[in-house]
Amino acid sequence: MRRPFKAAAPTKEGPRANRDIRVPRVQLIDESGANRGEVSINDALSAAEEAGLDLVEISPNAQPPVVKILDLGKLKYANQKKAAEARKHQKTIEIKEIKMRPNIDSHDYEVKMKAVRRFFEEGDKVKLTLRFRGREMAHMELGMQLLNKVREETATIAKVEAEPKLEGRQMMMVLAPR
Repeated sequence: MRRPFKAAAPTKEGPRANRDIRVPRVQLIDESGANRGEVSINDALSAAEEAGLDLVEISPNAQPPVVKILDLGKLKYANQKKAAEARKHQKTIEIKEIKMRPNIDSHDYEVKMKAVRRFFEEGDKVKLTLRFRGREMAHMELGMQLLNKVREETATIAKVEAEPKLEGRQMMMVLAPR
């Protein structure tokens, strides 16, 4: 006979609270922050009920576990706010691509280098792509010289993450900010 699929019990997010705490004795800290010492779990639960707050497990690995009387809703809200603030301040690193040709003019080169420097200031990585066309394939050393020139100019602000390599008709190099 085939048994129906039984899903696993849902796991709760955050610390254990009130009746979820299943140890006989705990170290109790009351709502004012005073340490009441080691008490039984029933005494701790009744003290929390008396105060109209929750009993929350702060340090489950301690011997005995440390519990505190506080408002669980406020704690969850504060943790949510802290996580949102941390997400707001983190920056994702993007890879910006700069395309060049091996016989690039000096002014065009300067414009591209200005963009590369701006990308590094913003904290992004830069992928330099050199595209070879037709007879330019016979002069790969010109492309290599150009990439080495870029490497030397950005040596103070960037490090080479991927050495120049040839893939078909393109030569690529990745630089990351220091």
